[in-house]
Amino acid sequence: MKPLYVRVTNDQIMYSDSENTIDENRFELDNNSELKVNLQSFKDSLNDSIDVIVITNSTEYLLKENILSYNNQPTDFGSELENIFHIPVINIEAIENSNLLSATEKELSYSTWHLDYFGVDHGKRQYGQESMQTIGNGFFGLRGTYLEAHANNDNYPATYVAGVFNQLATPINGRNVINEDLVNLPNAQFITFKIDDGDYFKIDEKYIMESLRSLNLKTGVLTITMLIKLADGKELKIVEKKVAGLKNFHNYYLQYSIQPLNFDGKITILTQIDATVINSNVERYRNLANKHLSTDKIENKATTSILLAHTTQSDIKLAIRADLSYPEINNANYVIDNQPEIAGQIVTFNAKTNSIYTFEKNVAIFTSLETKSTIENVVTDHEFLPNFQSAVDHSTKNWQKIWNKEDVVITGDLTAQKLLRLNSYSMTSAAQVNANKELDASVGSRGLTGEGYRGHIFWDELFDMNFYVLHSPELVKYLLMYRYNRLGAAMDYASDDDYNGAMYPWQSGMYGDEQSQEVHLNPITNKWDPDNSRKQRHVSLAVAYNVWNYYNLSNDEDFMRDYGLEMLLNIAEFWIDKAKIDKVTGKYTISNVMGPDEFHESYPGHENEGLKNNAYTNIMVSWLFQKISDLLNSESSDVIDDNLQRTNFSDEDLQKLDDVRHNLKLEFEGNILGQFEGYFALKELDFDKYRQQYGNISRMDRILKAHNDSPDNYQVAKQADTLMALFNIRESSFLDIMKELGYPISNPEKFISDNIKYYIARTTHGSTLSRVVYSMLMLKIGETKLAWKLFYEALTSDYYDIQGGTTAEGIHLGVMGATLNVVTSFFAGVDYRGQELEISPMVPEQWEEIDFNMSFKGINFNFQITSNNVSLKADQDTEVVFKGKKLPLTADQQIELSY
Repeated sequence: MKPLYVRVTNDQIMYSDSENTIDENRFELDNNSELKVNLQSFKDSLNDSIDVIVITNSTEYLLKENILSYNNQPTDFGSELENIFHIPVINIEAIENSNLLSATEKELSYSTWHLDYFGVDHGKRQYGQESMQTIGNGFFGLRGTYLEAHANNDNYPATYVAGVFNQLATPINGRNVINEDLVNLPNAQFITFKIDDGDYFKIDEKYIMESLRSLNLKTGVLTITMLIKLADGKELKIVEKKVAGLKNFHNYYLQYSIQPLNFDGKITILTQIDATVINSNVERYRNLANKHLSTDKIENKATTSILLAHTTQSDIKLAIRADLSYPEINNANYVIDNQPEIAGQIVTFNAKTNSIYTFEKNVAIFTSLETKSTIENVVTDHEFLPNFQSAVDHSTKNWQKIWNKEDVVITGDLTAQKLLRLNSYSMTSAAQVNANKELDASVGSRGLTGEGYRGHIFWDELFDMNFYVLHSPELVKYLLMYRYNRLGAAMDYASDDDYNGAMYPWQSGMYGDEQSQEVHLNPITNKWDPDNSRKQRHVSLAVAYNVWNYYNLSNDEDFMRDYGLEMLLNIAEFWIDKAKIDKVTGKYTISNVMGPDEFHESYPGHENEGLKNNAYTNIMVSWLFQKISDLLNSESSDVIDDNLQRTNFSDEDLQKLDDVRHNLKLEFEGNILGQFEGYFALKELDFDKYRQQYGNISRMDRILKAHNDSPDNYQVAKQADTLMALFNIRESSFLDIMKELGYPISNPEKFISDNIKYYIARTTHGSTLSRVVYSMLMLKIGETKLAWKLFYEALTSDYYDIQGGTTAEGIHLGVMGATLNVVTSFFAGVDYRGQELEISPMVPEQWEEIDFNMSFKGINFNFQITSNNVSLKADQDTEVVFKGKKLPLTADQQIELSY
């Protein structure tokens, strides 16, 4: 083990490979640059590889070691160095009672299972950290806020329950604009204190000497510790913990411990269920109507409070119960402190110096969506676990079962390991079997962590399902039922636009009707511009892809018979009706759409008309029609007849299905596939010009509109579009479709390479998902360094909030699922997108090994993959394809393969 010893001062880092020669080398810090930039330069200046960094500065803070000053601010140098070097960072004091190896292993174990934030941050940075530390269980998400906080510009306590939406109207530009929002529910996590007759404590940096917020990914427990010094000199230590019930998903549990450090006195604890809350998480929405709740009743019995409410338009009944306990505190005075829309409880007691006083608050949430009997009776009779420790024990046990299935273990990269586990944690917090089997809900683009995109469900499901289906196929079935239950709404939507079949909306909420905004606020100009994103009809193809992907991995014939085929046929009927033939060429055109690119809404001078023959859309339509044809040839006649009858799918539709499948129009210029018809007539964009002016040009659409211009005029893309199909389907399938459409590719390697290079040069990555897709594409053409760079940017995108504050509005769930998919499907090379697993690893040189479990067609697999070796085991006899050759596997027999 090779250590690097460092000592940090205000303006330099001294370092050596020996503790005794610490001042042997010096690296000057540029205090005008971000610490991350300085540390990256420091890393680049080192020639030798190292295994651990040992900070020799003495520990100055109580709650966490390696907190040092940078630009006169306490900074977590340990975490900052780990994020740059991707190895453990310890303090020399950790070695004194142990040894270097043990201390290093301890730090590696801790850091890869914890997401920590030291200190109090502000604004969107603090909001983003709260999003990242959300606890949840698929039913609700509880943002990782200080318990003492009310909503303000620095803190946003919020609770979201899957499927709880409400609509409100706001006058904009002379008309009422109706928006449907995922509702911020009453805040039942609020707890605070006051000393003697002082004011109740509020989160204020000037009173907080130290603060550490730590999310334990292994157990699901969020712990917030504060050392407080009030204006009168009184000092306290506060430890607050939160954990969500995974099995009984209605529950979460809070523990609040308060310790006076230098005084005796009267302490008063105030706890509330606060229904005065509004939806105000997203700054640009704050001028819109935002009061979604109406309180019906507040009840108190002993130390139990119950608040009943309903949503104002959707009329969803809500019942929230909070049980407060403090059995070890003697002679406490308890009173009820109800106010309009607030159920309050107050406990007063006399405290002694250094004694610890602990309160536990158990909270249950029920809604009329998942609770069919009277929720007031249900919540009144509800029982909790006996105490907070029992809740932690249950959570730890349930999370262990999840990690046994989901954990992707990376050797050789501490940061990637931590963030991949964070992604898995976030995916499970957004949806999991125990909750979703009882719900009529799917996963929104921000999960249950914030109000970005109003909590709506998009095509991001496609990226989420790729993760869920490998570890919990049953969960995917429940999520797909959300779409099936809104099939009627999708058919009504198509009918409203004079189409047959089912047209799913770009943004879906409670009812499955279109919830895309008609206007969009450009933050550069602060003006409301028309929003045509609803023309992204490929969301229906994402639904179809998820149906097929689930069926292909699960072999769930009952689902396909009862639900899946019906959805596919109705979606296909829409595309059949939308595809119009040119009798001269015999080719079909699909018009008035937008592609995944999102920047292009129409042709120059033809506003609101959409685009023709988007390559991704047409290729995926052909793919869908092929899969339906395969099903019609493989399913029993009874199943086929029943579904054809249910969908009114005629013989003429069947004929047209085949005709359209083979004759959709694409456009080429030489070897380059056009993103849509007319793409090559658009102007080239001077990217450097705008980079010099704006720096970050990821949202080039907003920049151009601020210049009275439009991305419709240029060859520029927000994200992967033309080649997105290669993320969904195998290259061989992609090439087969091109051939069937009448565009055979004579030199596939050159075609794919040329097109990837062409389009990445025109893409601004305004969506983090773009980096994931292009990372996979770069691997296909051997651009491993760029693939790694794009992957790591995507992996760290929420952690570093690279989109300028959007994580404040909730984590980006799709990119979390997608990065996990890139690791297992492309870096580890276990490709499940066909009838059998194909294994062809491309392990990054930065990693030593990738270990994970997955399920495929009811068979459980374990993989351990290095840069030259694959070890795998299946729990049933089966067959895989390894590097192009079929390989039989015997149940429970581990085999080793070299490559």
